[in-house]
Amino acid sequence: MDHDPAESSQVPLDRQISLLSQLSDQIQDSLAKDNLNDLEPILEDLAQLSNSLANSSQQVARLEEEHKNYLALANINQLLNSSLQVNDVLRVVMDTIVRLTGAERGFLMLKDDQQQLAIHIARNWERESIDDSDAALSRTVVNQVMADGQPVLTTNAQQDPRFDDQESIISLSLRSILCVPLIIKEESIGLIYADNRLREGLFTETEKNLLATFAHQAAVAIENARLFESVRTSLAEVTELKNLMDDVFASIASGVLTADLDHKITLSNSVAEKLLGLPQADLVGQNVNQIPLFNMINLESYLIRVCQSNQQMRGLQFNPGAPQDNPAYYRFNLSPLIDANNEILGTAIVMEDVTETRRLEAQRRLFERMVAPAVIEQLDPDELNLGGTRTNITTLFADIRGYTSLSERCEPEILVSVLNRYLGAATEAILAQQGTIDKFMGDAIMAFFNAPIPQEDHPMKAVRSALEMRSMINTLQDELPPEMRLGFGVGIHTGEAVLGLVGTQERLEYTAIGDSVNTAKRLQENALPGQILISKAAYQLVSNFIEVQSIGPINAKGKSDQIEVFDVIGLLSKFPAKSP
Repeated sequence: MDHDPAESSQVPLDRQISLLSQLSDQIQDSLAKDNLNDLEPILEDLAQLSNSLANSSQQVARLEEEHKNYLALANINQLLNSSLQVNDVLRVVMDTIVRLTGAERGFLMLKDDQQQLAIHIARNWERESIDDSDAALSRTVVNQVMADGQPVLTTNAQQDPRFDDQESIISLSLRSILCVPLIIKEESIGLIYADNRLREGLFTETEKNLLATFAHQAAVAIENARLFESVRTSLAEVTELKNLMDDVFASIASGVLTADLDHKITLSNSVAEKLLGLPQADLVGQNVNQIPLFNMINLESYLIRVCQSNQQMRGLQFNPGAPQDNPAYYRFNLSPLIDANNEILGTAIVMEDVTETRRLEAQRRLFERMVAPAVIEQLDPDELNLGGTRTNITTLFADIRGYTSLSERCEPEILVSVLNRYLGAATEAILAQQGTIDKFMGDAIMAFFNAPIPQEDHPMKAVRSALEMRSMINTLQDELPPEMRLGFGVGIHTGEAVLGLVGTQERLEYTAIGDSVNTAKRLQENALPGQILISKAAYQLVSNFIEVQSIGPINAKGKSDQIEVFDVIGLLSKFPAKSP
């Protein structure tokens, strides 16, 4: 035979089978020739070949086992990469590890927030979760693996000199133990622990390498899951914050937009869209000059100034067109958008339609010409209810004398101009004493004092108003042509009246009603040009401070009794010109 039997164990399996076939042919040939002496070396070759086949069979079985393990690892790797729900995946994987290694129990332990190890997953050979009563394991092995970062393998922990006198191993009757660390970026985040309390020599280097490979895969999967959870949490927080900002943004009563450094709109809220008459899709991405309203007011030039100066611009007001064509007014506040590094990113634009505000301001200015500003500041709109309140007031009526005859010979435009100058002087005198102008009645004016806020010296305020009015009229007469020089007749009376809001919800008037008001009107009707008539009731309240001349009782229209009247000459020297 032309082969070396000693080398048969090194021969590939297919070659050994070929050799076996040749030996079989040789045996048959020797038997056919009755040459038994030739069988002895052949039998020796057969014995060697049998041993070689046995070794090969073991190698094949080992290779098959390794192949099965590699397939299991590949499936585990695929399973780990298929889902970020790592807890569910790791339970399946731990079942696989227990099955592949023959372990009785398998544990996956991870560090918690306090860097303490805690059991994350615990499974037994029956693919069931292990309860706390059966979860005791060797803390000695666990602590050693975490401290060294190296795997620990023991085939009989009871006789292993490394664990002599370790109570946990003795008390738990542990035999085979295999423990490998979970390492990420050179840091142990936990470990995988497998044991068997019944069998010795269960784990070998093969199982250790298998578990170490899985541990690496599991560590990566756990880290990816943690990163995913962190990102998901951050995303949830950002989403919640964005939703909050969207809600805040949407609830702002003003129009809010942002523009980048190229002055393109990057953001807008619903109010801005309504004010501009454009949907968000037609706003975002557009240069401000492409927005009709912004183009009319040349908003871009203001944005440039804000970005260059890094300063706010507040209270800018614009009327995009002629007031008669477009009565709308807009107010803008512009601010630079600054990032955390104090770099300018663009501009924040806050816009408001102030048309109604301006209208109300105009009405207030008009009201201030009727009621003293000091009075307005003290008014509480919530207390001005429909209906009236009985109050003691001093009423003043003033009427222009000679106005009717002047109207017959003057053009209406000139007449209105002259009337306004006289009424303007009267108004100024009344408001200077914080009186309330009730109404204008053609060429007459009605005012009262001590309402809507109390005025302790209201009769004196009325007298001073009348005296100042007379002085201002005298000055005005010097400025006008003789034919336009008119005079006032004034009547003043103090008494009770009902004051309040009279009218409907659509049209209200704050006014005074009562006999005392009518009495003041009758006094004014009896006054001569430049004359100030005051009733006895009013005079008694100011007699120590004014100089008067008694007129005596007069008959007033609509009055059954005569009224005692005094003509006011001026203030006594001991009384100051103005109230304290």
